[in-house]
Amino acid sequence: MTRTLCLAQDPAADALLTESHLALLFGMLLDQQIPMEKAFKGPRVLADRLGELDVRRIAELDPEEFTSVMATPPAVHRFPGSMGKRLQELARYLVEHYDGQVERLWTEGEPDGKEVLKRLKALPGFGDQKARIFLALLGKQRGITPKGWRAAAGAYGEDGARRSVADVVDTATLTEVREFKKAAKAAAKA
Repeated sequence: MTRTLCLAQDPAADALLTESHLALLFGMLLDQQIPMEKAFKGPRVLADRLGELDVRRIAELDPEEFTSVMATPPAVHRFPGSMGKRLQELARYLVEHYDGQVERLWTEGEPDGKEVLKRLKALPGFGDQKARIFLALLGKQRGITPKGWRAAAGAYGEDGARRSVADVVDTATLTEVREFKKAAKAAAKA
């Protein structure tokens, strides 16, 4: 059930997201306060600038050097310093707890959906909502479906939903997700 992702709306960036769990996790972390497409292009930009997307190298890079990589125009994120720091914290956490192997988040010990959600929420920069969305993305688009993943993902795991990046498979669904978010924001203000 895995498919080529269409989150960055850019073939090279989407190919990296499809091939690399690290790229997908980094894109998810970057997906705040900037358009989704730019966030998910970020890992490709980093890979191009660094020569590869290597979790250990990113974890070990001098923070000022990594901030410079993040800030080089066009900047990877609108807040290159703080987001660079978060990416490095995430990389260090992955190296320390999972030997740099992102897939161990959902494979080590054959965890159920609740446990995967717990592990995702423990990641630097991942709160409850981001963790649930990422779990839904894994289940819906990567074929990573630990027992109970839909329940653990909450509304983001619902089949046919158009709530988040987990539901974006093309430009039409991107538009539907944006319309859902706009309506939810308007309802919250009312």
